[in-house]
Amino acid sequence: MRFEIVGKNISVTEGMRTKIEEKLSFLDKYILIDPNVIARVVCRVYPNTQKIEVTIPTKVGILRAEVEHEDFYAAIDLAIDKLEDQIRRQKTRLSRRHKDSLAESFIEKDEKVLEEEDIAVKTKTITPEKMDLEEAIMRMEMLGHSFFIYVDNEDDEIAVVYRRNDGKYGLIETER
Repeated sequence: MRFEIVGKNISVTEGMRTKIEEKLSFLDKYILIDPNVIARVVCRVYPNTQKIEVTIPTKVGILRAEVEHEDFYAAIDLAIDKLEDQIRRQKTRLSRRHKDSLAESFIEKDEKVLEEEDIAVKTKTITPEKMDLEEAIMRMEMLGHSFFIYVDNEDDEIAVVYRRNDGKYGLIETER
């Protein structure tokens, strides 16, 4: 895992950088993180507190923690605790459900050779699986997507569940 450490209203010292890298490298024992993944850490200083924001994209989803504390090093520890909790919850969810079918949910289609005037569009072909709304929401969240296409168990129709801007979920149902 590589690190991108940015300071807002603060210059990140070598000691701070070392502590952050040491703590985040510890997460490798919980999940397989691609060596090319960039963990983004933003350190901010406010008049009475310091804030740490950590974002790590993984194959399963995005790990994100945001902590404010008076002490910078305590904030790092609290952020790591939050990330470990997220990893634990994701692993539990995956072990309960069909983790093999989760990996096969999206199959990439070969990209065609484009001419210079063509617009590059990434194309994916999926085979929607039969499931209930709760499982579709869980898969969408685990993949880190904003929508998920599936076949509804109740009416055998294709449906799309999506995350709304207010944080709630929406459902688009189809008719034939």
